[in-house]
Amino acid sequence: METHISCLFPEILAMIFSYLDVRDKGRVAQVCTAWRDASYHKSVWRGVEAKLHLRRANPSLFPSLQARGIRRVQILSLRRSLSYVIQGMPNIESLNLSGCYNLTDNGLGHAFVQEIPSLRVLNLSLCKQITDSSLGRIAQYLKNLEVLELGGCSNITNTGLLLIAWGLHRLKSLNLRSCRHVSDVGIGHLAGMTRSAAEGCLSLEYLTLQDCQKLTDLSLKHISKGLTKLKVLNLSFCGGISDAGMIHLSHMTSLWSLNLRSCDNISDTGIMHLAMGTLRLSGLDVSFCDKIGDQSLAYIAQGLYQLKSLSLCSCHISDDGINRMVRQMHELRTLNIGQCVRITDKGLELIADHLTQLTGIDLYGCTKITKRGLERITQLPCLKVLNLGLWQMTESEKGTSCYKTIGLF
Repeated sequence: METHISCLFPEILAMIFSYLDVRDKGRVAQVCTAWRDASYHKSVWRGVEAKLHLRRANPSLFPSLQARGIRRVQILSLRRSLSYVIQGMPNIESLNLSGCYNLTDNGLGHAFVQEIPSLRVLNLSLCKQITDSSLGRIAQYLKNLEVLELGGCSNITNTGLLLIAWGLHRLKSLNLRSCRHVSDVGIGHLAGMTRSAAEGCLSLEYLTLQDCQKLTDLSLKHISKGLTKLKVLNLSFCGGISDAGMIHLSHMTSLWSLNLRSCDNISDTGIMHLAMGTLRLSGLDVSFCDKIGDQSLAYIAQGLYQLKSLSLCSCHISDDGINRMVRQMHELRTLNIGQCVRITDKGLELIADHLTQLTGIDLYGCTKITKRGLERITQLPCLKVLNLGLWQMTESEKGTSCYKTIGLF
Protein backbone atom coordinates (compact mmCIF):
# COMPACT_ATOMS: atom_id res chain seq x y z
CA MET A 1 0.00 0.00 0.00
CA GLU A 2 1.43 3.37 -1.03
CA THR A 3 1.75 6.10 1.58
CA HIS A 4 1.32 9.70 0.44
CA ILE A 5 2.36 12.81 2.36
CA SER A 6 -1.30 13.75 2.64
CA CYS A 7 -1.75 10.72 4.91
CA LEU A 8 0.59 12.08 7.57
CA PHE A 9 -0.82 13.22 10.88
CA PRO A 10 -0.90 17.03 11.34
CA GLU A 11 1.63 16.71 14.17
CA ILE A 12 4.11 15.01 11.80
CA LEU A 13 3.55 17.67 9.13
CA ALA A 14 4.10 20.38 11.73
CA MET A 15 7.37 18.74 12.75
CA ILE A 16 8.53 18.71 9.10
CA PHE A 17 7.43 22.30 8.48
CA SER A 18 9.35 23.50 11.55
CA TYR A 19 12.64 22.87 9.66
CA LEU A 20 11.69 25.21 6.78
CA ASP A 21 12.82 28.82 6.55
CA VAL A 22 10.27 31.54 7.22
CA ARG A 23 9.35 32.14 3.58
CA ASP A 24 8.72 28.45 2.92
CA LYS A 25 6.66 28.15 6.10
CA GLY A 26 4.31 30.72 4.60
CA ARG A 27 4.26 28.97 1.23
CA VAL A 28 3.25 25.55 2.56
CA ALA A 29 0.27 27.21 4.25
CA GLN A 30 -1.06 28.03 0.77
CA VAL A 31 -0.95 24.45 -0.59
CA CYS A 32 -4.16 23.08 0.92
CA THR A 33 -6.35 23.30 4.00
CA ALA A 34 -4.62 20.41 5.77
CA TRP A 35 -1.18 21.94 5.26
CA ARG A 36 -2.44 25.36 6.30
CA ASP A 37 -3.80 23.95 9.56
CA ALA A 38 -0.57 22.07 10.22
CA SER A 39 1.59 25.07 9.38
CA TYR A 40 -0.29 27.19 11.91
CA HIS A 41 0.77 24.91 14.74
CA LYS A 42 2.74 27.02 17.21
CA SER A 43 5.69 24.59 17.20
CA VAL A 44 6.31 25.48 13.53
CA TRP A 45 6.88 29.14 14.36
CA ARG A 46 8.72 28.77 17.68
CA GLY A 47 11.47 31.39 17.91
CA VAL A 48 10.55 33.10 14.62
CA GLU A 49 10.77 36.90 14.44
CA ALA A 50 8.18 38.54 12.19
CA LYS A 51 9.67 41.32 10.04
CA LEU A 52 7.02 43.90 9.22
CA HIS A 53 6.56 47.03 7.12
CA LEU A 54 3.74 48.95 8.85
CA ARG A 55 2.39 51.11 6.05
CA ARG A 56 -1.38 50.58 6.01
CA ALA A 57 -4.05 49.01 8.18
CA ASN A 58 -4.25 45.21 7.99
CA PRO A 59 -6.90 43.85 10.38
CA SER A 60 -5.80 40.23 9.93
CA LEU A 61 -2.08 40.81 10.55
CA PHE A 62 -1.82 40.56 14.32
CA PRO A 63 -4.50 37.86 14.79
CA SER A 64 -2.55 35.78 12.27
CA LEU A 65 0.73 36.28 14.15
CA GLN A 66 -0.89 35.44 17.48
CA ALA A 67 -2.54 32.30 16.06
CA ARG A 68 0.93 31.04 15.11
CA GLY A 69 2.38 31.89 18.50
CA ILE A 70 4.73 34.55 17.13
CA ARG A 71 5.77 36.94 19.89
CA ARG A 72 8.90 38.48 18.43
CA VAL A 73 8.56 41.38 15.97
CA GLN A 74 10.96 43.58 14.01
CA ILE A 75 9.52 46.75 12.47
CA LEU A 76 11.38 47.51 9.24
CA SER A 77 9.50 50.72 8.52
CA LEU A 78 7.08 52.55 10.77
CA ARG A 79 4.45 54.67 9.04
CA ARG A 80 1.71 53.88 11.52
CA SER A 81 1.49 54.49 15.24
CA LEU A 82 3.60 52.20 17.44
CA SER A 83 0.53 51.76 19.64
CA TYR A 84 -0.98 49.83 16.70
CA VAL A 85 1.65 47.13 17.31
CA ILE A 86 1.36 47.08 21.10
CA GLN A 87 -2.42 46.87 21.02
CA GLY A 88 -2.32 44.15 18.37
CA MET A 89 0.21 42.00 20.25
CA PRO A 90 -0.44 42.38 24.00
CA ASN A 91 1.80 39.35 24.78
CA ILE A 92 4.78 40.53 22.73
CA GLU A 93 8.17 39.31 24.03
CA SER A 94 10.63 41.06 21.72
CA LEU A 95 10.27 44.35 19.83
CA ASN A 96 12.98 45.48 17.41
CA LEU A 97 12.63 49.08 16.21
CA SER A 98 16.25 49.46 15.12
CA GLY A 99 16.63 52.15 12.47
CA CYS A 100 13.09 53.53 12.79
CA TYR A 101 14.35 57.09 12.49
CA ASN A 102 10.87 58.63 12.63
CA LEU A 103 10.06 57.16 16.06
CA THR A 104 9.70 59.99 18.57
CA ASP A 105 9.21 60.30 22.32
CA ASN A 106 5.59 61.19 21.61
CA GLY A 107 5.00 58.06 19.52
CA LEU A 108 6.62 55.80 22.08
CA GLY A 109 4.74 57.53 24.89
CA HIS A 110 1.38 56.82 23.25
CA ALA A 111 2.35 53.13 22.83
CA PHE A 112 3.58 52.48 26.37
CA VAL A 113 0.65 53.56 28.53
CA GLN A 114 0.38 50.52 30.76
CA GLU A 115 2.60 47.70 31.97
CA ILE A 116 3.67 45.11 29.39
CA PRO A 117 4.96 42.27 31.58
CA SER A 118 5.71 39.92 28.65
CA LEU A 119 8.20 42.26 26.92
CA ARG A 120 11.78 41.11 27.57
CA VAL A 121 13.74 42.57 24.63
CA LEU A 122 13.55 46.12 23.23
CA ASN A 123 15.85 47.38 20.47
CA LEU A 124 15.86 51.14 19.84
CA SER A 125 19.25 51.30 18.11
CA LEU A 126 19.60 54.31 15.80
CA CYS A 127 16.24 55.74 16.87
CA LYS A 128 17.93 59.11 17.00
CA GLN A 129 14.91 61.14 18.15
CA ILE A 130 14.51 59.14 21.35
CA THR A 131 15.49 61.02 24.51
CA ASP A 132 15.46 60.50 28.28
CA SER A 133 11.70 61.05 28.24
CA SER A 134 11.19 57.71 26.49
CA LEU A 135 13.47 55.99 28.98
CA GLY A 136 11.18 57.22 31.72
CA ARG A 137 8.23 55.47 30.03
CA ILE A 138 10.27 52.31 29.52
CA ALA A 139 11.40 52.26 33.15
CA GLN A 140 7.82 52.75 34.33
CA TYR A 141 5.99 50.21 32.18
CA LEU A 142 8.56 47.59 31.05
CA LYS A 143 9.67 46.33 34.46
CA ASN A 144 10.55 42.83 33.17
CA LEU A 145 12.86 44.06 30.40
CA GLU A 146 16.09 42.03 30.19
CA VAL A 147 17.69 43.41 27.01
CA LEU A 148 17.74 47.09 26.02
CA GLU A 149 19.57 48.27 22.89
CA LEU A 150 20.19 52.03 22.71
CA GLY A 151 23.19 52.11 20.35
CA GLY A 152 23.32 55.38 18.42
CA CYS A 153 20.62 57.08 20.52
CA SER A 154 22.79 60.16 20.84
CA ASN A 155 20.29 62.21 22.85
CA ILE A 156 20.42 59.90 25.87
CA THR A 157 22.02 61.49 28.95
CA ASN A 158 22.88 60.56 32.52
CA THR A 159 19.30 61.36 33.51
CA GLY A 160 18.10 58.58 31.23
CA LEU A 161 20.48 56.14 32.89
CA LEU A 162 19.17 57.20 36.29
CA LEU A 163 15.66 56.30 35.12
CA ILE A 164 16.89 52.92 33.84
CA ALA A 165 18.65 52.29 37.15
CA TRP A 166 15.44 53.20 38.99
CA GLY A 167 13.03 50.99 37.05
CA LEU A 168 14.78 48.15 35.20
CA HIS A 169 16.19 45.93 37.94
CA ARG A 170 15.98 42.76 35.82
CA LEU A 171 18.07 44.16 32.98
CA LYS A 172 20.83 41.78 31.88
CA SER A 173 22.07 43.41 28.68
CA LEU A 174 22.46 47.13 27.90
CA ASN A 175 23.97 48.68 24.77
CA LEU A 176 24.93 52.37 24.99
CA ARG A 177 27.16 52.53 21.91
CA SER A 178 27.87 56.13 20.85
CA CYS A 179 25.68 57.65 23.58
CA ARG A 180 28.20 60.45 23.82
CA HIS A 181 26.46 62.48 26.53
CA VAL A 182 26.85 59.62 29.00
CA SER A 183 29.57 60.18 31.60
CA ASP A 184 30.90 58.64 34.80
CA VAL A 185 27.84 59.92 36.66
CA GLY A 186 25.50 57.86 34.50
CA ILE A 187 27.59 54.71 34.90
CA GLY A 188 27.49 55.34 38.65
CA HIS A 189 23.68 55.29 38.48
CA LEU A 190 23.70 51.93 36.69
CA ALA A 191 26.15 50.50 39.22
CA GLY A 192 24.02 51.54 42.19
CA MET A 193 26.35 54.26 43.42
CA THR A 194 23.34 56.55 44.04
CA ARG A 195 21.14 54.19 46.05
CA SER A 196 19.13 57.08 47.51
CA ALA A 197 17.77 57.76 44.02
CA ALA A 198 18.01 54.42 42.24
CA GLU A 199 18.89 50.84 43.15
CA GLY A 200 20.86 50.28 39.95
CA CYS A 201 20.95 47.53 37.34
CA LEU A 202 22.94 45.12 39.45
CA SER A 203 22.00 42.04 37.38
CA LEU A 204 23.73 43.34 34.24
CA GLU A 205 25.81 40.69 32.46
CA TYR A 206 26.47 42.40 29.11
CA LEU A 207 27.38 46.10 28.86
CA THR A 208 28.44 47.92 25.69
CA LEU A 209 29.97 51.37 26.18
CA GLN A 210 31.68 51.60 22.79
CA ASP A 211 32.55 55.15 21.73
CA CYS A 212 31.27 56.77 24.95
CA GLN A 213 33.91 59.46 24.87
CA LYS A 214 33.19 61.08 28.23
CA LEU A 215 33.94 57.98 30.30
CA THR A 216 37.06 57.87 32.47
CA ASP A 217 38.63 55.39 34.86
CA LEU A 218 36.04 56.43 37.46
CA SER A 219 33.41 54.58 35.41
CA LEU A 220 35.50 51.43 35.64
CA LYS A 221 35.69 51.87 39.41
CA HIS A 222 31.89 52.10 39.55
CA ILE A 223 31.53 49.03 37.33
CA SER A 224 33.92 46.94 39.42
CA LYS A 225 32.15 47.83 42.65
CA GLY A 226 28.52 47.57 41.57
CA LEU A 227 28.21 45.38 38.47
CA THR A 228 29.81 42.27 39.90
CA LYS A 229 27.82 39.88 37.66
CA LEU A 230 29.16 41.42 34.46
CA LYS A 231 30.39 38.86 31.91
CA VAL A 232 31.01 40.95 28.79
CA LEU A 233 32.29 44.54 28.76
CA ASN A 234 32.88 46.50 25.55
CA LEU A 235 34.95 49.66 26.05
CA SER A 236 36.20 50.00 22.47
CA PHE A 237 36.97 53.56 21.32
CA CYS A 238 36.67 54.91 24.88
CA GLY A 239 39.66 57.22 24.69
CA GLY A 240 39.25 58.51 28.23
CA ILE A 241 40.13 55.28 30.03
CA SER A 242 43.72 54.46 30.91
CA ASP A 243 46.03 51.85 32.39
CA ALA A 244 44.99 52.88 35.91
CA GLY A 245 41.41 51.84 35.16
CA MET A 246 42.55 48.29 34.46
CA ILE A 247 43.36 47.91 38.16
CA HIS A 248 39.62 48.21 38.91
CA LEU A 249 38.70 45.59 36.30
CA SER A 250 41.44 43.14 37.28
CA HIS A 251 39.45 41.52 40.08
CA MET A 252 36.08 41.10 38.33
CA THR A 253 35.94 37.33 38.57
CA SER A 254 32.74 36.97 36.51
CA LEU A 255 34.16 38.86 33.52
CA TRP A 256 35.07 36.62 30.60
CA SER A 257 35.20 39.02 27.63
CA LEU A 258 36.85 42.46 27.53
CA ASN A 259 37.04 44.69 24.45
CA LEU A 260 39.58 47.53 24.60
CA ARG A 261 39.92 48.05 20.83
CA SER A 262 41.23 51.51 19.91
CA CYS A 263 41.56 52.62 23.54
CA ASP A 264 44.55 54.86 22.84
CA ASN A 265 45.71 55.21 26.44
CA ILE A 266 46.00 51.48 27.16
CA SER A 267 49.60 50.28 27.14
CA ASP A 268 51.69 47.35 28.35
CA THR A 269 51.19 48.64 31.90
CA GLY A 270 47.41 48.19 31.61
CA ILE A 271 47.83 44.62 30.42
CA MET A 272 50.16 44.02 33.38
CA HIS A 273 47.42 45.16 35.77
CA LEU A 274 44.90 42.80 34.14
CA ALA A 275 47.35 39.89 34.25
CA MET A 276 48.18 40.43 37.92
CA GLY A 277 44.55 40.26 39.03
CA THR A 278 42.11 37.40 39.44
CA LEU A 279 40.49 37.59 36.00
CA ARG A 280 39.54 34.43 34.12
CA LEU A 281 39.13 36.08 30.74
CA SER A 282 38.19 33.96 27.75
CA GLY A 283 38.34 36.80 25.22
CA LEU A 284 40.50 39.94 25.01
CA ASP A 285 40.64 42.50 22.20
CA VAL A 286 43.34 45.21 22.29
CA SER A 287 43.49 45.76 18.53
CA PHE A 288 44.67 49.20 17.38
CA CYS A 289 46.05 50.05 20.83
CA ASP A 290 49.33 51.39 19.49
CA LYS A 291 51.01 51.37 22.91
CA ILE A 292 50.68 47.59 23.18
CA GLY A 293 53.93 45.75 22.42
CA ASP A 294 55.85 42.56 23.06
CA GLN A 295 55.89 43.08 26.83
CA SER A 296 52.09 42.72 26.87
CA LEU A 297 52.38 39.27 25.35
CA ALA A 298 54.70 38.25 28.17
CA TYR A 299 52.16 39.49 30.73
CA ILE A 300 49.35 37.66 28.93
CA ALA A 301 51.34 34.43 29.05
CA GLN A 302 51.89 34.86 32.79
CA GLY A 303 48.40 35.82 33.96
CA LEU A 304 45.88 35.50 31.13
CA TYR A 305 46.99 32.17 29.72
CA GLN A 306 43.44 30.78 29.76
CA LEU A 307 42.37 33.03 26.87
CA LYS A 308 40.55 31.35 24.00
CA SER A 309 40.39 34.43 21.77
CA LEU A 310 43.03 37.16 21.49
CA SER A 311 42.97 40.10 19.08
CA LEU A 312 46.12 42.16 18.61
CA CYS A 313 45.55 43.70 15.17
CA SER A 314 47.86 46.62 14.37
CA CYS A 315 49.69 46.35 17.71
CA HIS A 316 53.49 46.85 17.82
CA ILE A 317 54.30 43.19 18.38
CA SER A 318 57.05 41.12 16.80
CA ASP A 319 58.29 37.54 16.57
CA ASP A 320 59.97 38.06 19.95
CA GLY A 321 56.61 38.76 21.59
CA ILE A 322 55.07 35.71 19.95
CA ASN A 323 57.97 33.65 21.30
CA ARG A 324 57.33 34.91 24.83
CA MET A 325 53.64 34.03 24.67
CA VAL A 326 52.94 30.84 22.73
CA ARG A 327 54.23 28.20 25.14
CA GLN A 328 51.64 29.06 27.81
CA MET A 329 48.53 29.62 25.65
CA HIS A 330 47.24 26.06 25.39
CA GLU A 331 43.56 27.13 25.34
CA LEU A 332 43.85 29.65 22.52
CA ARG A 333 41.48 29.00 19.61
CA THR A 334 41.40 32.34 17.76
CA LEU A 335 44.36 34.67 17.17
CA ASN A 336 43.99 37.93 15.25
CA ILE A 337 47.31 39.58 14.40
CA GLY A 338 46.32 41.35 11.18
CA GLN A 339 48.39 44.41 10.24
CA CYS A 340 51.12 43.43 12.70
CA VAL A 341 53.75 44.25 10.10
CA ARG A 342 56.75 43.09 12.21
CA ILE A 343 55.57 39.47 12.25
CA THR A 344 57.62 37.22 9.94
CA ASP A 345 57.76 33.52 9.08
CA LYS A 346 59.60 32.91 12.35
CA GLY A 347 56.52 34.06 14.29
CA LEU A 348 54.26 31.83 12.19
CA GLU A 349 56.52 28.85 12.83
CA LEU A 350 56.30 29.47 16.59
CA ILE A 351 52.52 29.66 16.33
CA ALA A 352 52.37 26.44 14.31
CA ASP A 353 54.62 24.61 16.77
CA HIS A 354 52.84 25.60 19.99
CA LEU A 355 49.28 26.83 19.33
CA THR A 356 48.07 23.52 17.97
CA GLN A 357 44.43 24.07 18.98
CA LEU A 358 43.95 27.18 16.83
CA THR A 359 40.80 27.13 14.70
CA GLY A 360 41.18 30.62 13.26
CA ILE A 361 43.96 33.12 12.56
CA ASP A 362 43.90 36.57 10.95
CA LEU A 363 47.06 37.52 9.04
CA TYR A 364 45.51 40.38 7.06
CA GLY A 365 48.18 42.88 6.09
CA CYS A 366 51.12 40.91 7.54
CA THR A 367 53.38 41.87 4.67
CA LYS A 368 56.58 40.18 5.89
CA ILE A 369 55.27 36.62 5.79
CA THR A 370 56.01 34.31 2.88
CA LYS A 371 54.90 31.00 1.47
CA ARG A 372 57.21 29.16 3.88
CA GLY A 373 55.45 30.51 6.98
CA LEU A 374 52.00 29.96 5.47
CA GLU A 375 52.78 26.32 4.76
CA ARG A 376 53.46 25.81 8.45
CA ILE A 377 50.24 27.58 9.48
CA THR A 378 48.07 25.57 7.10
CA GLN A 379 49.31 22.37 8.74
CA LEU A 380 47.61 23.27 12.03
CA PRO A 381 45.26 20.29 12.60
CA CYS A 382 42.18 22.26 13.78
CA LEU A 383 42.46 25.32 11.51
CA LYS A 384 39.18 26.31 9.83
CA VAL A 385 39.52 30.06 9.20
CA LEU A 386 42.56 31.79 7.65
CA ASN A 387 42.44 35.44 6.56
CA LEU A 388 45.24 36.44 4.23
CA GLY A 389 43.99 39.75 2.83
CA LEU A 390 46.78 42.04 1.54
CA TRP A 391 49.38 39.26 1.70
CA GLN A 392 52.02 40.09 -0.89
CA MET A 393 53.59 37.19 -2.79
CA THR A 394 57.11 37.43 -4.18
CA GLU A 395 57.71 36.85 -7.87
CA SER A 396 59.02 33.31 -7.24
CA GLU A 397 55.96 32.44 -5.17
CA LYS A 398 53.62 33.63 -7.92
CA GLY A 399 54.78 30.67 -9.93
CA THR A 400 52.81 28.35 -7.64
CA SER A 401 49.07 28.81 -7.39
CA CYS A 402 48.30 27.00 -4.15
CA TYR A 403 48.02 30.21 -2.09
CA LYS A 404 46.68 32.60 -4.69
CA THR A 405 43.05 31.98 -3.81
CA ILE A 406 43.34 31.60 -0.03
CA GLY A 407 41.32 34.25 1.74
CA LEU A 408 38.69 32.76 4.04
CA PHE A 409 37.70 29.14 4.27
